Amino acid sequence: MPVLLIAIILGIVEGVTEFLPVSSTGHLILATELLGFDAEKWAAFNVIIQLGAILAIVVLYWRTFWAVLEGILRNNPMSWRFVRNVLIGFLPSAIIGVILISKIELLLGNAEVVAWALIAGGIAILLIEKLVKPGDIVGVAEMPLKTVLGIGFIQCLAMIPGVSRSGATILGGLTLGVERRTAAEFSFFLAIPTMMGATTLELVKHHDTLLSGASGVGFGAVAVGFVVSFIVAIVVVRAFVHYISKHGFWPFAWYRIIAGTAALIWLASR
Repeated sequence: MPVLLIAIILGIVEGVTEFLPVSSTGHLILATELLGFDAEKWAAFNVIIQLGAILAIVVLYWRTFWAVLEGILRNNPMSWRFVRNVLIGFLPSAIIGVILISKIELLLGNAEVVAWALIAGGIAILLIEKLVKPGDIVGVAEMPLKTVLGIGFIQCLAMIPGVSRSGATILGGLTLGVERRTAAEFSFFLAIPTMMGATTLELVKHHDTLLSGASGVGFGAVAVGFVVSFIVAIVVVRAFVHYISKHGFWPFAWYRIIAGTAALIWLASR
């Protein structure tokens, strides 16, 4: 299969799944297995194109970021609290990610881990939807520091491929008293420093390979995957926020359980 076609397929997968509670990393790993790609060769690509989806958040929420910037220039306390909450929420994954990076990389090629994590995450969503009452914390700047830190530590579960970074942070927010839309939007904002940090690490580690195209996956393919994931993520995020505000997360739970079970059956039959 041509490299650019693979880049387009993976860009679509990334754009669709990055901000849904279904695990973009897990889906990219399963896609490489299902279509017979060399997972190691595409590992750096899979991380870097996530910046395309992150750029979609910057574009969709530019008014929010602009208002925060203006507020900081005027020394507005709420704007400073917004920035503080995003940075504090990012801190646990930054520290733990650096400490455990070698162990995390060992899991990134394990499709069976992804399948089991999809199932477990689906069950967790169903339980939280049933047992947790709607929260009353509205607005990222309104979130108390202990809630932000709690969500930050819960986000670290997403270092296991298949758990879902957005799923962990959203559901973590719900269990800590944050209302649905705010939990989802905080997850989006938290993704910016988190994924920029992960992408920077991958670029530093693999820049020689990407520049030379030695692995067969050069910057051209990365650029295509980036643009595709950006466009697809814009469409998906708009629909997702509208949907979960009215209907909740249970369809994503059943999707995870079905997809994880199908993946286990397929992996066992190979």
